[in-house]
Amino acid sequence: MRSGHRRGQLLGPRLGRRFGWLWGAYGTSALGTWLAFGAFPVIAIQVLHAGPAEVAALASVGTAVGAVVAVPLGPWVEFRRKRPVLITMDLVRFAALLTIPAAYALHLLTFLQLLLVSVVVAAADITFRAASGAYLKTLLPTEDLLVANARFESTAWTTTIVGPPLGGAAIGLLGPVATVVADAASYLLSALGIRATGGHEPSPERREAGRMRPGDLLDGWRYVLADATLRPLLLNTALFNGLVMAVEPLLAVLMLGRLGFAPWQYGLAFAAPSIGGLLGSRLARPLVTRFGQHQVLIAVGTLRALWPVGLAFLGPGSGGLLLVMGVELGLIFCCGVFNPVYATYRLERTPTDRVARTLSAWAVTTKASTALLTALWGVLGTLLGPRTAIGLAGLLLLATPLLLPRRAAAPLSEQKQEPAPSQA
Repeated sequence: MRSGHRRGQLLGPRLGRRFGWLWGAYGTSALGTWLAFGAFPVIAIQVLHAGPAEVAALASVGTAVGAVVAVPLGPWVEFRRKRPVLITMDLVRFAALLTIPAAYALHLLTFLQLLLVSVVVAAADITFRAASGAYLKTLLPTEDLLVANARFESTAWTTTIVGPPLGGAAIGLLGPVATVVADAASYLLSALGIRATGGHEPSPERREAGRMRPGDLLDGWRYVLADATLRPLLLNTALFNGLVMAVEPLLAVLMLGRLGFAPWQYGLAFAAPSIGGLLGSRLARPLVTRFGQHQVLIAVGTLRALWPVGLAFLGPGSGGLLLVMGVELGLIFCCGVFNPVYATYRLERTPTDRVARTLSAWAVTTKASTALLTALWGVLGTLLGPRTAIGLAGLLLLATPLLLPRRAAAPLSEQKQEPAPSQA
């Protein structure tokens, strides 16, 4: 292992064949997701002739209801082997998405079906993320978690750069349903990749009671809220992500409506800066090695909050386009560094027998807060105007660094992870 670390000074250590399959599966499904980025709204508008209210409901209600559906799945996942759960969630998403082209071909597609599929996919996505974090912690030693998370992050930003332009071209050539087929196929390939990881997965702890109790649904939140470092980090993540995502529809209204930007300019303004995320994720490990995990978490978590307020000064023409690209580049670069560091910090602070419940509660909280803030900022944008609402979100984001953990916490030792879940 040590020689592998030395050989990997530039590209990072080799993490083994099993991680390679998991990484490949992640990259495949991420590319499929970004190929289909915006496909549901396009289908709703072009095929089903949906109005603004229905499109907004598709974006927010589907995610919110999916988060609620996922609540009982976190405790359920905790006491099962994670690899079969990952494969099952991929196959669920594959089957759900395939119903859309099937119904479209039979002229039976409805808005309700789109909404139901979005709920199923959202719930399966939360469950998959919870299980994948727990699986990763059993797959790799603690010292390799940051490298693994940085690779996932760099892959995410790479597919963000490549996927939407290819997906847009596919929609133009083949129609809006084509990218949904590609997204469904990516989940099938992901399931096959995860199955190929093979190897032995440790058996999870068994609960003393034979069935899940109502109180078990809150175990993930109980653990996070009781931890002095995870509690502020969850609040920071939920508020930051929610406010950043809440202004996206308002930016679209402002840029494509009042300021007269062309659709290709709007796409370019958000696609090109994604290179910053790729660069940031590559720098995460060297920065942590030099300055320390907690110092990087605080510094970059603060810096990323400074950028969005600049969007309130957006104007027309090339100057406005460059402003958006500059703000997004700075924001995405900081997120590219922050995300793998915080994901590793969270895994290190969570006992192995609680990872799935904790990550599930985390994902439910962040998705629900994003849906709520997106709906609220839609109302504020109507009452105050898009620019004022964007500026208000930027000002609130300046306060989010106050929610970052103030003190570094030592990673939990395996001895402290021994207690069975039934003692929680």
